[in-house]
Amino acid sequence: MIKNFGTLYAGHIDFDDIGFDATAANDREYTNEQLVKAYDKADAIALVMDRTGYDTFWLAEHHFQHEGYEAIPNILMLATHLAGRTKNIRFGCGFNVSTMWHPIRLAEDYAMADVLTGGRVVFGVGRGYHSREVETFGAPLFDNDANRELFEEQIDIIFKAFNEDSFSHHGKNYDIPANVPYRGYDLEEVTLVPRPLNRPVECYQPIQSASVRGLDFMVKHGIKGLVGGGAASGGAPSPVVEAWRDALSRDGRDTELGTDMIVGVSVYIAETEEKAMAEAS
Repeated sequence: MIKNFGTLYAGHIDFDDIGFDATAANDREYTNEQLVKAYDKADAIALVMDRTGYDTFWLAEHHFQHEGYEAIPNILMLATHLAGRTKNIRFGCGFNVSTMWHPIRLAEDYAMADVLTGGRVVFGVGRGYHSREVETFGAPLFDNDANRELFEEQIDIIFKAFNEDSFSHHGKNYDIPANVPYRGYDLEEVTLVPRPLNRPVECYQPIQSASVRGLDFMVKHGIKGLVGGGAASGGAPSPVVEAWRDALSRDGRDTELGTDMIVGVSVYIAETEEKAMAEAS
């Protein structure tokens, strides 16, 4: 059953030309003054959505996008600002690309957003897909196994930090805490300050390949799924939705199809259905 509606704004600016015959992506380059208009656009959308009863306004993290498509590098910062401009709507991280973060920094920043907004920011994590972004930040993308391994270790750390009064982690990529003396004693554990007030933390992750390993990892941490659909595909592919239900079942949960899942579809709004079809094409 569909319970709530939201929308996604990835941070694009207004374009003079769109469509198949428009300027190619690689040929677009906008000034800083034009790119920062994306934040005014986010503000305007958030106010309308809040007034009209939408549940969640999803934002996307991207970097280096001089082409003007996705101009929000820090969605937690923007979400915290927008929460102060609105009354009820929540703001979804769709998604924080954790492979481009230190996991402790991401956990701290989310916890701050949770506290300052009264729990109106929904956590979301992803592995990344833009090579210009992920590889420039020093994380692997082309090596899929290394990317997944890094991501899984980061998420393990983040949820330890959220859920435990103090914790330690010693893995392939991170040693937390560092093996150094501090104030006359050897460090054994650290505490995330602050921790989110709203726990367990609601978290989403995009479902892409729907691999058993990936889905079981999500279920282990209580992460919910988001499946992107579209007008061409008619929504979320049935095998993906069924694979998600199977993953929940392996964890002992007997659920309805679509439980703990967001389905994204692309829509175009016009005065009539016929006009919408004509303009969208």
